[in-house]
Amino acid sequence: MDTQEQTKMTEEKKLHIAMHPWLAMGHLTSFLHISNKLAERGHRISFYIPIKTQSKLLSFNLHPHLISFVPIHVPHVEGLPPGAETTADVPFHLLSFLMTAMDLTRPQLEASLQELKPHFIFFDFTHWVPEAVRRFGIKSVYYCTVSPATFGFMMSPDRELNRVSLTEADLVRPLPGFPSSASIRFRSHEARDLVKIMEQEFGSGVSFNKRQRASLDDSDAIAFKTSREMEGVYSDYVAEKWRKTVILAGPVVPEPPKSVLEGETASFLSRFEKGSVVYCAFGSECVLGKEQFQQLVLGLELTGRPFLVALKPPVGSETVESALPDGFEKRVGSSRGMVQGGWVQQQLILSHGSVGCFVTHCGSGSLLEAMVNECQLVLVPNVGDQIINARIMSKDLKVGVEVEKDDEDGLFTKEGVCRAVETVMVEESLVGMEVRANHKKWREFLLSEGLEDSYIDGFIKALYSLITTS
Repeated sequence: MDTQEQTKMTEEKKLHIAMHPWLAMGHLTSFLHISNKLAERGHRISFYIPIKTQSKLLSFNLHPHLISFVPIHVPHVEGLPPGAETTADVPFHLLSFLMTAMDLTRPQLEASLQELKPHFIFFDFTHWVPEAVRRFGIKSVYYCTVSPATFGFMMSPDRELNRVSLTEADLVRPLPGFPSSASIRFRSHEARDLVKIMEQEFGSGVSFNKRQRASLDDSDAIAFKTSREMEGVYSDYVAEKWRKTVILAGPVVPEPPKSVLEGETASFLSRFEKGSVVYCAFGSECVLGKEQFQQLVLGLELTGRPFLVALKPPVGSETVESALPDGFEKRVGSSRGMVQGGWVQQQLILSHGSVGCFVTHCGSGSLLEAMVNECQLVLVPNVGDQIINARIMSKDLKVGVEVEKDDEDGLFTKEGVCRAVETVMVEESLVGMEVRANHKKWREFLLSEGLEDSYIDGFIKALYSLITTS
């Protein structure tokens, strides 16, 4: 099909795309962001989402006439709390049970897809999707919420993970042939923990590693929400190693939600001057040990700056309040520090004028939300792709500062947290000046006129190619 014919098809036929993300808020919101970009151009979206979770994402659906939430019942699996639907409902050590529950939704999904008959389904952790939809004539796209650098480094076919098991030594450095410009290295504790995660069972008797490999190998295409300017060498590496179409959607900068910041959070932030508040959040999955949780909040206290913390209760604690260090609430008081558990309106918090620093676990969604705002980045990666994201941000792009950790046990101290925050916040800091300048440069790039349109238009053109050349 030549360019003229393809353009004509683009004008005449709109796509219908199903979205089936892993049941984590970061993945659900990431899939909804790309859904909004596609719906903006008239394409129809069927978005599979757990029943009770719909209300949390309603305000992020900017095109409800084209984006339909398709309710999916997450069955109960022994070991899960009653009514659990997403990672926000379960502690980290129970995620494998949630993955099992999601695998059990396959009959629901197949019945629905047979009726809806979309052109594509975007998925990530449900490795069985490509096989399930192929008989319906539906193309599967592995839409990665993590970076191409992560897959290139960890999952490269050159590692022959179908034959051998990973070792700590395998992950300390990249394989020969990995982009030479990369600054990605794993520390001993990071490599050790990552091997455990990749080799452990992650739902239905399948290891995390095999689940990811099958998803990559069996899909019709792999898509990333990134740009060539930021991660082109890594996406080229993935395309070369998997010999598969790799499509870049661009940064997929999320639109501001329709809702407004409300309640105690809004009231707290409104008290402070522009750029003065330190905001700390580690996503819907990360659960710290109690000692590290306390070191984190003590480090924020040590800065002397106002701060807002939104974290899940640490291991062994029912609430964040019960885990706070002795005397912390009395010393800090509600006038300077606010610590809460559960889900928050993060986009609205990051765009609030009083927020000047974001202490983050380095999830890709959180990083993008921060990059398009003016808050500076302090990086505290926890597992997997977060570590690679942190290295790219701190070493390649130089837009943030990592909190120092012990190389062997991976623990950080309150002094390390305070030092990293002060590095990016103090005007006279040389490192801070560099990361602020680079953050400004990349923020302007991400928000530059025409960038997003160019990538999304190219993304859609690539999707048309997949259904017209098969």
